[in-house]
Amino acid sequence: MQDFIKIHSGDNVAVALKPLSSGTAAEIGGNTITLLEDIPQGHKFALADIPAGSSVIKYGCAIGMAKEPIKTGAWIHTHNLKTGLGDLLTYTYEKQETAVISTEERFFEGYRRPDGKVGVRNEIWIIPTVGCVNNIATALERMSKKYVGGTIDEVAAFPHPYGCSQMGDDQEYTRTILADLINHPNAGGVLVLGLGCENSSVAELKPYIGDYDENRVKFLVTQESEDEMADAMELIGQLAEYAGTFHREPVSCSELIIGMKCGGSDGLSGITANPTVGAFSDMLVSKGGTTILTEVPEMFGAETLLMNRCQNEETFEKTVDLINDFKNYFTSHNQTIYENPSPGNKKGGISTLEDKSLGCVQKSGSAPVVDVLKYGEPVRDKGLNLLSAPGNDLVASTALAASGAHIVLFTTGRGTPFACPVPTMKISTNTALSTKKSNWIDFNCGVLVEGTDMDTLKNEFFDFVIEVASGKKVKSEEAGFHDMAIFKQGVTL
Repeated sequence: MQDFIKIHSGDNVAVALKPLSSGTAAEIGGNTITLLEDIPQGHKFALADIPAGSSVIKYGCAIGMAKEPIKTGAWIHTHNLKTGLGDLLTYTYEKQETAVISTEERFFEGYRRPDGKVGVRNEIWIIPTVGCVNNIATALERMSKKYVGGTIDEVAAFPHPYGCSQMGDDQEYTRTILADLINHPNAGGVLVLGLGCENSSVAELKPYIGDYDENRVKFLVTQESEDEMADAMELIGQLAEYAGTFHREPVSCSELIIGMKCGGSDGLSGITANPTVGAFSDMLVSKGGTTILTEVPEMFGAETLLMNRCQNEETFEKTVDLINDFKNYFTSHNQTIYENPSPGNKKGGISTLEDKSLGCVQKSGSAPVVDVLKYGEPVRDKGLNLLSAPGNDLVASTALAASGAHIVLFTTGRGTPFACPVPTMKISTNTALSTKKSNWIDFNCGVLVEGTDMDTLKNEFFDFVIEVASGKKVKSEEAGFHDMAIFKQGVTL
């Protein structure tokens, strides 16, 4: 295993790949650097003297400015490094040509729906229109487990606290996300469970859903039922009978849609797991498939790397709006736009938002950006898409599912057990996490700094994603975890 890494030739820092002791001699680029203090795993140390006010460079880009003079071999972190980010910026489109070369077609075993869509799971979903019926939904989930088996992969309820006492965008978001999930092809059958007096009632929701298959989607308004449990179980039985008619068949990877997200990042995220997911994204796009990158606040400081990969001026302008609209969201709530790294991020070696963002966007690979999606907007174009959603893990991952992702790839350096409405694959940045939390982690990218090369790892990872798309359960599915969260911004009545 390497002890440290200089990521880019222009960097003036290196990253410790394991804990390094004060006095350690590091040979980098023909120079010997003696560490002046202990450097934790994932943290940075200076490769040259850095004057106060000068840029600290990592990934070949500035990740902030030195608060004070930093000596060669010194630890660089929040105590001596500050963000260089400000408020709204003016951007210029400097197009970077990034050609995608087509590669050999690959197939997974998926479920073809009558409307032509494809799912990677054949589940029955119980979706409440309002939080008031959450307990009914979860009780129905427990009672309906008897239907799991054969080609029915799972019965899952998705409780949430919204659907009433909301105004403006919040109410629109709730209706849009619920309709997106109702229409998601991973569900072979859906019971929409309403109360009857809520703002986002079944009647209000139907126009958002649009045309639907009456065999696949059933509705129950509990205030109109004498025995809602019995009536609901009868409908679920009908849905199970219908969903049971679907079977897996070979489907081209060109129809696969994959969401990309990270959380609980550490100093190795941008070195191991995120670049591996980026390499996967490029591979899938080369086979005609689709990927979606989100968590806009974790693009701040690295946004120009995405902007310059936009396929045309129109997509560039949409990306500028994506960034500035989110900055305006922060400032409209009297919040600074750069106080993002969490305590766990900082403990893992991330010092500033630029540091976090430059590692985060590694998940995008090198393909052109083909489109920018609004929150809740379904994906239209094959290739790499950007999606408007916050950094919050549950909200962003649910947004990816709502936009059409069959699977969410979730890289993490700290670990997390959560799941979203679709299979949520946990990818560790370091081997220690994979070993400690083997009940959470599905794939370990820590081996990338332990002798495994990227070509080998990306191919192994692509094969693993194909297995999951073909029915292999990820750890959160094995545990029976299903979560969903909707973006809330405004007033609650």
